[in-house]
Amino acid sequence: MSTRFRTFERTSIVEAPREAVWARIVTPQGINDEMMPLLRMAMPRGARGLTVDTVQVGRKVGRCRLYLFGIVPFDHDDLMLAELEPGHRFFERSTMASMRAWEHERSLTADGAHRTLLHDRVSFEPRGPIAAIPGLPWLLERVIARFFAHRHRKLRRHFAS
Repeated sequence: MSTRFRTFERTSIVEAPREAVWARIVTPQGINDEMMPLLRMAMPRGARGLTVDTVQVGRKVGRCRLYLFGIVPFDHDDLMLAELEPGHRFFERSTMASMRAWEHERSLTADGAHRTLLHDRVSFEPRGPIAAIPGLPWLLERVIARFFAHRHRKLRRHFAS
């Protein structure tokens, strides 16, 4: 792994059974609910009905457009699911316009019958211009880590209501 890779992890308890949390996190609607109002992801035309459970592992899904605040296009994700353990874990390995490499591993572990341990591990390598500016990769890591904290809060809030 390159020394330009940045990595962080986040863990939360979600007050819901693992199966219910999994059913929520694998759909485009559930993913976008976690990310909004900060970010929205649009699946490619040919993949609009797919979920994490139904994409072909090891094959690119296509170019997912990313919209800042849900409306301003600012990046894309050439999405590929590298590994899948249905109901428990997925590992995305992709590239983006802004990232030479993007890896997101999410796992769910039952913590009793009605609680789930949610764990995200994110590693990324910014592309040339972003990586070359001193301090910017560090700042980007902090911003993305805060974004994942937001995602965890939204998911916990969804199941708390």
